Amino acid sequence: MKDDMMEQWQVMTDAPAPAAASRPIALSVFDLDRTLTIMPTYTPFLLFAARTRAPWRLLLAPLLIPAALLYALKLIPRRTMKPLMHRLMIGGALPKADAQALADRFADRLLENGLYAEGRALIAAEQATGRRTILATAAPHFYAATIAERLGINDVVATASSWRDDQLLPELGGTNCYGADKLRMLCAFLDSAGIDRTAAHIRFYSDHASDLPLFEFADEAFAVNPSSKLRAIAAARGWSLLDWDKDAR
Repeated sequence: MKDDMMEQWQVMTDAPAPAAASRPIALSVFDLDRTLTIMPTYTPFLLFAARTRAPWRLLLAPLLIPAALLYALKLIPRRTMKPLMHRLMIGGALPKADAQALADRFADRLLENGLYAEGRALIAAEQATGRRTILATAAPHFYAATIAERLGINDVVATASSWRDDQLLPELGGTNCYGADKLRMLCAFLDSAGIDRTAAHIRFYSDHASDLPLFEFADEAFAVNPSSKLRAIAAARGWSLLDWDKDAR
């Protein structure tokens, strides 16, 4: 009897401990323009590129206004407006090395005075707690990725640029990463990274109501420097508000 009890005790002590409940994969997804940056980036980047490479192109800058108006009136889509503006300020094919040099210089300028200090601190804080940070933006990938690198963000979901023979072309390389398409592109990223949505906890930070699909997809939504429309939506749905723009003003 005693031997049987000892044998049972030995089996119990050798048995593996119950598996701990798996913790969700913690993700923090950030929009870029007017969420982390004080101003939008696309037009400033184009003007910066023109001023750096061919200042005479700044004479064409007034033509950017009709392109923006046509888009605002919904007469042309973003995938038409963006290449048109690119061609005006940068021209046709641009060597990859030159494009990267522009991206580097532009990112460095943003770090000097174009980013919200609160946003940079928040990214660092999220990373310090073990959350994986992702930049999701309609900005072109080639310079968005450079900005993300400066911020310590490794994962970027952005509008793909078009390349041929190591030359940057004005045309988009795929879907404009905006609105519902941004959500689809983020989901595609999660799939490619092997991240099951049901096993993830997602926080999303953005300034604009166009990101409503992603706000609703997230577990926690943060309206950052919100437009008036997003501010009203956030208030109605009980989302958190972060108003860094007020402090900047």
